[in-house]
Amino acid sequence: MQKYMRWSAILTVMLLALAACSGSSPSASTTASSTESMAAESQSAASMAEDPSAACAADEFGCVEVAPGDPIVLGTALAITGDNADLGLDSQYGAQVAVNLHDQVHGHDITLDNQDDGCAAEGGTAAANLLKSKPEIAAVIGTSCSSAGVPAAEILSGAGILLVSPSNTAPSLTAPDTHQPFYARTAHNDKIQGAAMAQFVSEQLGLTTAATIHDGSPYAEQLQQVFQDSFTGDYGGTITAHEAITVGQKDFTSLLTSIASGSPEFLYYPIFTAEGALITQQARTTNGLGDTDLGGADGLFSPTFLEAAGDAAEGMYLSGPDLNFSGSFYEDTFIPEYKNVSGEDAPISVFHAHAFDAVNMVLAAIDKVGLDGSDGTLFIPRTALRDAFLATSGFDGITGTLTCDQYGDCADAKISVSQVQNGEYVRIWP
Repeated sequence: MQKYMRWSAILTVMLLALAACSGSSPSASTTASSTESMAAESQSAASMAEDPSAACAADEFGCVEVAPGDPIVLGTALAITGDNADLGLDSQYGAQVAVNLHDQVHGHDITLDNQDDGCAAEGGTAAANLLKSKPEIAAVIGTSCSSAGVPAAEILSGAGILLVSPSNTAPSLTAPDTHQPFYARTAHNDKIQGAAMAQFVSEQLGLTTAATIHDGSPYAEQLQQVFQDSFTGDYGGTITAHEAITVGQKDFTSLLTSIASGSPEFLYYPIFTAEGALITQQARTTNGLGDTDLGGADGLFSPTFLEAAGDAAEGMYLSGPDLNFSGSFYEDTFIPEYKNVSGEDAPISVFHAHAFDAVNMVLAAIDKVGLDGSDGTLFIPRTALRDAFLATSGFDGITGTLTCDQYGDCADAKISVSQVQNGEYVRIWP
């Protein structure tokens, strides 16, 4: 038996040696095949890097091409005229500050192409179509209002153009079943704001009854609904009335009289400047609402609203993004440049920092995916830009540390409540 085992061992060694000499072992063949495949993939990747046109051809929406010496152009679609101009101009100034303070990207300057979203669906449609028609637009910062954001997101997503809003807050814009693939925002989701306002009214003011008014816009209707759901479901409150108005309406006497019949302790109307100012004035003179606290949201956070509402706004509560930013950059660097850009003594609304962060996040994504051609042309693949933006994680911005989810919610959301005191907004909570 030992003799047979020795011969068997010798035979095995000889066969292994012959196989090694012939180079025909399965492992050697597999390794060679794998090496050739990896080499081919590396050669393909190198070829694509050397020839950006290959990456552009592979991208469903192609590339933005920035010629040598030309700037990278970001569009903006914001409410920069009309009753809500403070909201949009504030964001436009924040975006311009970001451009002014940013270095070149891939050797190119950055510039803005500013359009008006009108804070309405029609304006969002017009601005999106105009920017869509310009092949040099790399991405768009906007819109100001959710009503403009709904059609703009659909139009620009259809063209493969990244749209990042600094102030859209309607939950539906980032809901899984209604999210447009090229849409994102640095503003909070009103699922957070509505719940925060409900908490404030219940826990801080100690109130148990409330009424709401909306104007039919996605922003107002969805925000007041979140407030209602949280106020009744989380805090056991009672909604005495749930009313709607029409944009452009001026006389709210009968509506407010009807609301007063339910004796609400709090009246929440997260709408916009024109109608908001009139409701505030008329509520103060409506029998039965004399002791009712009035509340709005970030759509009413502007000097224009305070001027229009006058003394009637005194004591009113408004929810919105918390501007109590940490660190010295905001006060020492951002605010001086904002004043230089805007000519204003202070920010005129609440989303300027969100616009600043949006621009910087877009430029970081362009820097990551941009491809330099041999003649100095910069190629920006549109789908790759969207993917890089939505992959943003741990971005250090003014508004906090921003991380995007797959549906475009990127905010490090912090909500505060301010009260109008002596004609000024004073942050009181938390």
